[in-house]
Amino acid sequence: MSFAFFAPRALRPVAVFAGLVLLSGCSANPPPSYQGYIEADYIHLSSPEPGRLERLLTAQGQIVASNTPLFTLESVLETAARCQVRQQLGAATALLDDLRTGKRPLELEVIRAQLAQAEAAQHRSAIKRERDEAQFKAGGIARAQLDDSLATAEADAARVRELKTQLEVATLPAREDQIKAQTAHVAAAVAQLEQADWRLNQKTVAATRSGKVTETYYREGEWVPAGRPVVRLLPPDHIKIRFFVPEPVIGGLHCGQGVRFRIDGVPDELPATITYVAAEPEYTPPIIYSNETRAKLVFMIEARPDPGRAASLHPGQPVTVRFP
Repeated sequence: MSFAFFAPRALRPVAVFAGLVLLSGCSANPPPSYQGYIEADYIHLSSPEPGRLERLLTAQGQIVASNTPLFTLESVLETAARCQVRQQLGAATALLDDLRTGKRPLELEVIRAQLAQAEAAQHRSAIKRERDEAQFKAGGIARAQLDDSLATAEADAARVRELKTQLEVATLPAREDQIKAQTAHVAAAVAQLEQADWRLNQKTVAATRSGKVTETYYREGEWVPAGRPVVRLLPPDHIKIRFFVPEPVIGGLHCGQGVRFRIDGVPDELPATITYVAAEPEYTPPIIYSNETRAKLVFMIEARPDPGRAASLHPGQPVTVRFP
């Protein structure tokens, strides 16, 4: 037996309107959402100098602050090279100072003593010359003896002039060209010292940003080639959301626009800000564009989550994104 429901004629318009409302409520589409995942821009820390890993100062999962030392390479050769350059710089600087100040005080005293002796000899030879000249005029000595006295007096006088000149020169600095050349040697030594300091400093690598150590690639005692990463670091602000939207949606998106996303295990939606909109589709239809195939185009979008919640996100987590 079948039963049929018949409403009174007066109530039929109300029943029809109620049915339309129910149908419209059942057919309302939920707001569109888009699938994606958590991605990260890692920082790979390495040294430009090779060496044996002497100390690994961090571990996977550790949160480190900026400028925290992470690892140290063996630096015996670099330390010795810096010591050698420092000694060379000291020698070059000392020689430059010596060129600028002239002779040492003791050397000047030697020249002054020699000058005093020469002046005494000049005085004796001058007295002897005067005496011999008088004797020659009186006929008491031969011409040859007078000539010897004259020559001795002239030689003693020349010796005095020579030592006086030496004393004046000894108190002067070196020639300008010599000082310039030595100044250049000092500057070169300073540059070499800076290079040696830089190479030594590269043997200890610190965190450039605060973040989480996600990977260490070497153990203590292993040889690390130049430029090979030893530690992988993930700062919180380097975490991002990557999702894909169809071609009809891309025209309404722009950098700085806010989105909401949801991850498993977190009941509430979290905020994020679009930072990148791809200029080209991720893939294209195999034949030609048409009204039917255009909807298959998807564009990659990147958004940065709120910095306060970024540290709790993990690369690879699936996310569901919607636009408010």
